[in-house]
Amino acid sequence: MFDHVTIRVSDRAASERFYATVLRTLGIERTNGGDDLAEWDEFSLAAGGPVTRNLHIGFAAAGHAEVDAFWQAGIDAGYRDDGEPGPRPQYVEDYYGAFLLDPDGNSAEAVWHGKMRGGMVDHLWLRTRDVDSAQRFYETIAPHAGFEAVRRHGSDHVQCVGAKASFSLVAGTPTEHAHMAFPGDDAAVDAFHAAAVGAGYRDNGSPGERPRYHPGYYGAYVLDPDGNNVEVVNHRR
Repeated sequence: MFDHVTIRVSDRAASERFYATVLRTLGIERTNGGDDLAEWDEFSLAAGGPVTRNLHIGFAAAGHAEVDAFWQAGIDAGYRDDGEPGPRPQYVEDYYGAFLLDPDGNSAEAVWHGKMRGGMVDHLWLRTRDVDSAQRFYETIAPHAGFEAVRRHGSDHVQCVGAKASFSLVAGTPTEHAHMAFPGDDAAVDAFHAAAVGAGYRDNGSPGERPRYHPGYYGAYVLDPDGNNVEVVNHRR
């Protein structure tokens, strides 16, 4: 589902230490880095620009032992607890997770359950000031971004489901400055941008090549109703 998820951080070195410490317990090592970027496959953090706030990101674990190790490594390194390891059957019957706060206060989780879909990033939760408006936006782009379904869970929760991951839109203090990118071909990139802009959503970068990322990178960007940056990208143009 996710090509990549990027958060902007206030202190690159501090955030990289946090994520390197906890992701290593899940067998996830850094795959790329530079002066202002650190990358772990489909998850990355970037320095500069407005900081991502109020985001929850759940990373897939292989079982209870990895969930426990994720949380313990963070606690031992002095990071803040956001929910100790244990079952959360309110989500899925056999759901087992543990939660920490990263240096900017975002919630990072390791999770395991019997219906894991195979993505490194299992799920995101984005808070929104208006669930109905957020739902309309994501329904508009869903056919071009690869969602399998947009499911409503009561008045304050919408879940967008893909083949390997999901993300939820939940009422609350809005998530700010998160970036989600979804894979597609050139036609999907163009259609995504046209559909969103045609529906009145804010353009954040028209379809085109971005060789500063790598040769053949073709993407387009729009802002969701809370200002988060959403992209569809083709890496192999």
